[in-house]
Order: sequence, then C-alpha cells, then structure tokens
Amino acid sequence: MVVTGGKAIYGASIGILMLEARFPRIPGDVGNALTWDFPVLYRIVRDASPHQVVRRRAEGLLESFVLAARELVADGADGITTNCGFLSLYQRELAASVDVPVATSSLMQVRMVNATLPAGRIAGILTISGDSLTSEHLASAGVPEGTPIGTTEGGREFTRVILDNEPQMDVEAARRDNVEAARELVSAHAGIGAIVLECTNMIPYAADIRAATGLPVFSMVSFLSWFQSGLMPRRYRMAVRGEGAG
Repeated sequence: MVVTGGKAIYGASIGILMLEARFPRIPGDVGNALTWDFPVLYRIVRDASPHQVVRRRAEGLLESFVLAARELVADGADGITTNCGFLSLYQRELAASVDVPVATSSLMQVRMVNATLPAGRIAGILTISGDSLTSEHLASAGVPEGTPIGTTEGGREFTRVILDNEPQMDVEAARRDNVEAARELVSAHAGIGAIVLECTNMIPYAADIRAATGLPVFSMVSFLSWFQSGLMPRRYRMAVRGEGAG
C-alpha cells in the first residue's frame, strides 16, 4: 500500500475556530473536547470575546478568523466551523478564504430541519441574545424570514455568564434558563415543530429542552456530526459469504 502525505495532523477532519473565553465549558459544549465522538482540531482566535462577537458583530475580527481558518487547514482540517452561531456573518468570507467546506453556524440547519417537518410546522430558533441576532445574521445562514425566535436573555444565569465571560456558572440555573426560554418560544408561536439551538453553549441542555417541549432539538453537535460524516465517511467492512443471510 502506498499513502500520500501533505498534512501535519491526520484523522481530525473538523477544525473549530474558538472564541477567546474563560467561562466554564461543560461536556456537550462545542469547546469541550469530550463532547465529540471523533477527533477535532481547535484554534483560538485571540481577542474574539463573546461580547465582541455577539454584541459587537465581531467587528474588526474577520482577518483574524480567516488567518486561523487557513492555519487549521494547513494543519490538516478538511472542513472549518466555529463555536458561535453569530459568526454566520462571516460565512461567505470564510468560505472564500479556504479550499475546504465551511459551516460557521448552527443556524444553517434551519432550512434543512424545516424540510423534514410535517406540513404547517416550522423550526424555531433559541438564541443566547435575541437583541443581537439581526436579519443579517439570519440571512447569512439562509434562515427563512419569519422564523420564530426565543432567547435566554430573560434568565438569571446563562446569557450573563457566557456573554460577560464569567469564570463560574450555576449549571442548574443555566439549565432552567434554557428550558424556560424554550417553553416560552413554543408557547408564543403556534406551529413550531422543532427547535434549533443557535448557541453552541446550549447543547448540554438539549435533552432537557426536548423533554420539556416534546419537540426535536437540533444543535451544533447534530450539525457537525452530519458535516463530519461527509468529510470522513465511515468505511464499512465487506460482508463475508454467509453473513446477513435470512
């Protein structure tokens, strides 16, 4: 067998552009390596704080994200993503800057989820900051106009800890914030058939949201699991004679 090189690292097909933050990242969070069933590569984008990216539209950071994306590809990544749904604003620019697929935001799933739902049902979005999520963010991710949006901003823990980059978090309080926001979203908008989590820090609470609302919940983990399966398709063992015979 002859193999060809060219990369510094092999076997980790997804490269994740990370905000520079110090808030707790529990299992389920995109920034916790234990979340993944496959290896990933991380690259921190310096000065890309949660506040700067979410509340200030990542102003002045495009060049830093492009450089980090190119470094991940040079190291061996076959696809690029980020750990913040608000970086949908940079989808076009990042995709144009590297020669691999780019999936910046969980919001890019909304159209795909809508296609799976029964007639008359649509996906709703749960975001960490409804005040900051603009029509430009949504359009950049291909989200249809009129998509219902809920937010954890009314809670007491989750949004504050993440966006203010606090070093401690009450996980149960954050869980309640997410569940209550999801319930409010579903209650306020008839016809929601699924929920898409914009924020990659919401993923640890996806199962609780599913239990509380009875609706399918899609997140950056569901999106990147699909993404990774295309970058590195599973190789199946050939059936031997007699296997599977009825």
